[in-house]
Amino acid sequence: MNQAATADIPDVPDATSFATLSPDTVLDALDSLGLYGDGRLLALNSYENRVYQVGMEDGPPLVAKFYRPLRWSDAQILEEHDFSQELADEEVPVVPAMRLESGATLHRHAGFRFAVFQRHGGRAPELDDADTLERLGRFIGRIHAVGMRRPFVERPALDLASFGHEPRDWLLAHDFIPMDVATAWRTTVEQALQGVQRCYDRAGEIRSLRLHGDCHVGNVLWTDAGPHFVDFDDSRSGPAVQDLWMLLSGERREMVGQLADLLAGYESFCEFEPRELYLIEALRTLRLIHYSAWLARRWDDPAFPAAFPWFNTQRYWQDRILELREQIALMDEPPLWPV
Repeated sequence: MNQAATADIPDVPDATSFATLSPDTVLDALDSLGLYGDGRLLALNSYENRVYQVGMEDGPPLVAKFYRPLRWSDAQILEEHDFSQELADEEVPVVPAMRLESGATLHRHAGFRFAVFQRHGGRAPELDDADTLERLGRFIGRIHAVGMRRPFVERPALDLASFGHEPRDWLLAHDFIPMDVATAWRTTVEQALQGVQRCYDRAGEIRSLRLHGDCHVGNVLWTDAGPHFVDFDDSRSGPAVQDLWMLLSGERREMVGQLADLLAGYESFCEFEPRELYLIEALRTLRLIHYSAWLARRWDDPAFPAAFPWFNTQRYWQDRILELREQIALMDEPPLWPV
């Protein structure tokens, strides 16, 4: 099993402290592991953590990921690393954290926890291509075939409580909803969560397994050899369809065809339970509620107001109310095909 490098250094205590993560700190952190950068740093697209491509004096560039303080425990991060490595050992195309000479994948420097990854380039997959979708489905099926072997012990589940009730309660408790729309938002969210519960009731008992958890197009890099999956930072336990529905888009007819292509590949390696189709719009609804709370929780991080200037405006919350009302209607529609 994985073990973190031991060091009696506490996490940086607040969410704004990424401001102290200077280029020198990044390079010094790598130096502490015997990995010597040549001074070239490229910040990669990540808001939750800080991720850098670092040019190396000897060898190809590496990717250094600095974890947001206080979000995950060491045990939860290490469980993610072990899952990624388990997939890599089965030749599933993922990018696991590098295990260095100490045997550790999680390291500490200047109060920050970080991991190092090999750099793998690629482009976004063409999701309008049936062959591409089938190949993606095949690899997601392989991820899930490994994911169902054993449960997560430390990492949480994706469920109605954690992605619905808790973020709703947090937003209300921290007064993020403007007073003149608060009643409408609260009422709409409650109706939406009741709709989610109905979807789960229709689906019945659903198998929970280890997932990628955030399997959208930005976390799949495509090369001529096919896809590889990156960023298991949101890996959780949950229903298999969570790793499929974010690859669907467009009108209902289009999504039916896309799902059929994905499952044509998926079921080569893992059986799909059709009752999970009841959960697609429910999971989308939970993601919308959770996303608003995620932005609110991070609002003290200077990167967030700069990147999301439209958040927490009057228009933002009005649009969320309309969006959730649309979801309430969609959750009562039949699934993409008969179950």
